[in-house]
Parts: sequence; C-alpha cells; structure tokens
Amino acid sequence: MRTWQCTVLLAILTFVGVDAHRAPSDEPQFMTAAYAAAVDTDVRAFMSVVVHDVTQDGPIAWRKHFADTPTFFMAVDGHLVFPNSAAATAGIEGAAAAIKHIELRWGDDLRVDPLAENLAVVAASYHEVRVDVGGKRVDEEGFFTGTVEKRDGRWQFRNAHWSAAAPTAK
Repeated sequence: MRTWQCTVLLAILTFVGVDAHRAPSDEPQFMTAAYAAAVDTDVRAFMSVVVHDVTQDGPIAWRKHFADTPTFFMAVDGHLVFPNSAAATAGIEGAAAAIKHIELRWGDDLRVDPLAENLAVVAASYHEVRVDVGGKRVDEEGFFTGTVEKRDGRWQFRNAHWSAAAPTAK
C-alpha cells in the first residue's frame, strides 16, 4: 500500500514540476490564435465601416459607433472631452451642426490587439479633412487609439482617444 502511495505522489510531483518549467507564452492563454485572427479581421472590417460612415454621413455617424453605455469616454489631445455617452451625444449633435463635410482615413499602420472574444484595442494614424458650414477647411493628422467591444452582435468604441500631431516648424 505504501509503495502505491509513493508512486502516486511521485507521479503528481513530476507532473507539477514539468508543468511549472514550461516556457511562458507571449500570447494570452484565454484565446486561441485562430480566434484572435478572427477578431482581428472582424475589427479591421469595423474600422473600415467607421471610415465609410463618417465620410458619407458626417459626424452624426459617430453616434452609432460609440457605445451608449455609462463606461464610454473620449479624450482629445490629453483632455477628457466626453466623460460619458450623454456628453458624446450632445457633442456629436453640435459637431453635426457646425461641420458641412468630413473625410476620415486611417493610416496603413492600423493595429488591432485582440484581448478577448468581444474586446480589442485599436490604434492607427489618421488623416481628417473637415469643412465647416462657413467653408473653412481644416486638415488634421494624428494618432487614434480606442477600445472596441462587441455587444449585441456588433462592434462599438468603448472609449477613444485622438491626438493631433503638433504643427511642424517652418
């Protein structure tokens, strides 16, 4: 009986010891590579839809792409401009009244970091052209980051941050 117990104990210790010496992985253990690739593809498609909708429909298109949840927030150039979804709605309505045309493009450096089946971080350079109701044109370049979340079968921004590039000295 004692030999049997020692054999079982030795087997357990061997298994635990081998498992503890495995090399740590750089990838999160809760998502398979195949699922991460699927999330990446899905989020990239979402980002293309955002560009299309904002360019076609103007600033009002942002409302459907920003999560209408208490957790939503947006910062611009280091300032919290929309602390919640209600503030975003009011800000979008104001922008829609002031902007006659908008064109948004993500850079070729779009990055997607899948965190879970329904959550990812996105980052990209951007170029935006805005023409206000008075005809004044503003060209802006910078960098965008955000967290996207899939809820009710569709992706939306859970939060967003825009950083405009500083003007270069001439």
